[in-house]
Amino acid sequence: MRAASTNPLDRKLWALAGRLTGGVSVLALMGAWGDWFSHLAASPGRQMELAGLAFEQVLQLAEDGGPLGACGPLCQAARDSDRRFRDATWHGWPYRQLARSHLAAEAWWDAATSGVHGVSPQNAAIVDFAARQILDFWSPSNFMATNPEVLQKAIRTGGQSLVEGFRHWLEDVQTAATGAPATGVEAFRVGETVAVTPGQVVARTRLAEIIQYAPTTPKVRAEPVVIVPAWIMKYYILDLRPENSLIRSLVDQGFTVFVVSWKNPTEADRDVAFDQYRTEGALAAIDAATAITGADRVHGVGYCLGGTLMAITAAAMARDGDHRLASLTLLAALTDFHDAGELRLFITDSQLALLEDMMDERGYLEGPRMMGTFNLLRANDLIWSRMVREYLMGERRRLIDIMAWSLDGTRMPARMHAQYLRSLYLANDLAEGRFKVDGRTIALQDIRVPLFVLGTEWDHIAPWRAVYKLHLSLDTQVTFALTSGGHNQGVVSPPDTPGRVHRIGTRDDGHSYLDPDAWLAAHDPREGSWWISWQDWLKRRSSPVLQQPPTMGHAAAGYPILAAAPGDYVRGQDA
Repeated sequence: MRAASTNPLDRKLWALAGRLTGGVSVLALMGAWGDWFSHLAASPGRQMELAGLAFEQVLQLAEDGGPLGACGPLCQAARDSDRRFRDATWHGWPYRQLARSHLAAEAWWDAATSGVHGVSPQNAAIVDFAARQILDFWSPSNFMATNPEVLQKAIRTGGQSLVEGFRHWLEDVQTAATGAPATGVEAFRVGETVAVTPGQVVARTRLAEIIQYAPTTPKVRAEPVVIVPAWIMKYYILDLRPENSLIRSLVDQGFTVFVVSWKNPTEADRDVAFDQYRTEGALAAIDAATAITGADRVHGVGYCLGGTLMAITAAAMARDGDHRLASLTLLAALTDFHDAGELRLFITDSQLALLEDMMDERGYLEGPRMMGTFNLLRANDLIWSRMVREYLMGERRRLIDIMAWSLDGTRMPARMHAQYLRSLYLANDLAEGRFKVDGRTIALQDIRVPLFVLGTEWDHIAPWRAVYKLHLSLDTQVTFALTSGGHNQGVVSPPDTPGRVHRIGTRDDGHSYLDPDAWLAAHDPREGSWWISWQDWLKRRSSPVLQQPPTMGHAAAGYPILAAAPGDYVRGQDA
């Protein structure tokens, strides 16, 4: 792993540049644009093709032959998730022409950033992403004068929608300036309206509290479930309200559940290393679960970055002869970062140097900065469409539990985050057999317990095809499930959620590999939540004989009850 510059002047200048550019490395962008432009300039044949495409698009626009929905290849170029021009008001003149012109520009830039001989694929993707951000900003849907939906609502309401929108904008400006909670967050109070499943904190380390949940059934399964969420998020994404709590659902199915609740780090934690999350989080939870329940084995579960950590933990345990895992479940978690979607475009040496220098000032990466990066990946849905609805149409979105949770961000310790991004994202050490634990290399292939791996169809953080690549690193039984939804809402999928479907299939050790598209074609969608399929999977891999629930905590074994769930760390408090 390349060491960052230690020159204090350089670090201060890079940190200042990062604050001015919102954390984006201008040098990385310039390098990508230079690579693309210089190769395009040296490719007259490709220039002629792009000029021909532009001329063809001008002719199609000039024909103006029908409504927006019938504008042929230009509209077909719009992404399936693009909802900007679906309203019928866009079919009339001149809005149809504005929308068609914008879609044509997007289609042309998609073509212009592909097929240029000699350009680095990552640089081409960076240019395409940057051009799309610029085009998204200039979309006619973002401006009152060119958005017929906004104009019609303003006319219907006598301008009241614009007044309401201005009021919403003022509220948000005040919130951003003062750091006050967003409007509506007060309805979702941790430990009162969310994160309310009864339990006790039974262990505490510098980085984590271990929560044991109270049983709701007279008998329980012998093997407890140990859940390790990502420390990018707070654990209660899995324990929102009782009706959509995955933790509550497991407890109601007769499982004893332990969950890691991560501490929100401060400047004092700047030197916390990535491996400390394994020893003081994942392993600490497994130790607590086995000591309190007396079980020989546990069902390990990891979500997002917590899933990556659990895969590392499982490989290290297998290498060291630690057989305390009965199974391993990975939810929307990457182990191979080569195809990690557009998020990987932000992971270059130049970008990481800038990020490291910014983190060096405070000792951590702020949660809002990371959330901003995630939002850029879906700017139309998460930034521009929201601004149009709230500020131009005066329609304040109703905050729901998962939205309130997403605003309850966490920070990343500087050393840990740099190690994670450089070793896993940039170098892909885990998938390529270079990742070390306790000074020795681990191999995912050493994992021999059965795995349940979940991907979500519209995941922009852990694309499901990248999640699926774990099959290539394992010689054990893998059950893969693909659910509708995105990175968070696909996982939070209680059985009564309408419209949810999932596909599921198992590859036994020794069976031939199917690529992701072949797997998709071979497995038909099933109605309903993946929760049911997964819980059945866990039951089949648990001891058949149920037993009396364990005590809450075990003081004699070193696990006294320290506090009631959800504990102190989730509230940002040190015990």
